[in-house]
Amino acid sequence: MGIINGKHILLGVTGSIAAFKAADLASKLTQLGAQMDVILTPAAEKFITPLTMQSVTGRKAYTESDLWSGEAHVLHIGLGKSADLLVIAPCTANTISKLAHGAADNLLTITALAAQSPLIIAPAMDGGMFDHPATQENLAKLKERGAYVAGPTQGHLASGLSGAGRLLEVADLIGHIRFVLGRRGRLAAKKVLITAGGTQEPLDPVRVLTNKSSGRQGYALAQSAIEAGAEVTLITTPTSLTLPIGARVINVQTAQQMLEAVLKECAQADALIMAAAVADFRPKQAARNKLKKQDGIPQIELEATEDILEAVSAQKSRKLALSTVEAKRPRITVGFAAESRDLLENASEKLRSKHLDFIAANDISAQDAGFNVETNRVTLLFADGKKESLPLMNKTEVAEAILEHVAALLE
Repeated sequence: MGIINGKHILLGVTGSIAAFKAADLASKLTQLGAQMDVILTPAAEKFITPLTMQSVTGRKAYTESDLWSGEAHVLHIGLGKSADLLVIAPCTANTISKLAHGAADNLLTITALAAQSPLIIAPAMDGGMFDHPATQENLAKLKERGAYVAGPTQGHLASGLSGAGRLLEVADLIGHIRFVLGRRGRLAAKKVLITAGGTQEPLDPVRVLTNKSSGRQGYALAQSAIEAGAEVTLITTPTSLTLPIGARVINVQTAQQMLEAVLKECAQADALIMAAAVADFRPKQAARNKLKKQDGIPQIELEATEDILEAVSAQKSRKLALSTVEAKRPRITVGFAAESRDLLENASEKLRSKHLDFIAANDISAQDAGFNVETNRVTLLFADGKKESLPLMNKTEVAEAILEHVAALLE
């Protein structure tokens, strides 16, 4: 989560029972390396204390009394202009209304007027308040001015009612923060298509032929591309991973479904990164009913699946793709070679035969790299003959290294 590290984030907390989540949010962001300043409105102090926020951030938490104390020269200007991001979570309907109409009646709203950083509003309110036309009109005004609204979600509310108004969970809020901080990154306005996970080829209605891919490397690539400012489309097989916030997600299961999705999305993509572990074979005929043990051991005939990268390379040339809207091949195409033997030889052949810009080769027989682990050790082979060996890294670091090369090639 390097994009949060070193950032000055200003967190505004307003008068909602969900204020307890703000303490957890401030704590998590501090642990991720952010410099946190917190402003509590008078109503927020009814739910949470400045001491709590100071304890989790290691920094003073500001309240209404600080506005008039004279300890800092024009406090709201200093806070507002130094922040990389202003997050108001939870943000009540009352504060949303004040922000929409430019009211400046407390330290938080004055600071919001002075702030030049992006603004994230995370609404939290009780039954019917979020859907009220006045609230929706106020939010529409703020969005028109560039504010980013995260949530709320549906669920149980403090009054016992159920509906839209619950503050997002902290992990989701951090996902939105990462998305907003990355919008001006090196890949801003670039469209990056990423595949992830292991495809599943049906044997019968309940069984599939698949592999050990967890999807972690593909998801790390998607998250890192989002943090670099890219418009990300993630084509993913079923996984247990949390979807990266900010990505457009296309769910597939089989190699055929992934092929169709990739070819369709390639028409608009600047870069394709094929991180998915696509099955090489599938049952020639899937059984209509569940295979039963008492029926004996089935004889399963296999056939080859579609070669997605080969299909992509068969599209129009890169030169044509740069000059015509009809061209379907991305400007940059990156592959992965997961091998258990002859790693560099097999990766080099795939790089050449699929006409890739570069390929990430990794040895899946290693216990600390490859499938279903948090780390990876890859060698990058480039079309111009260059080679770069990366040390053992976590998959986020590998993703960042790959995307640095993608960005350089696109530039």
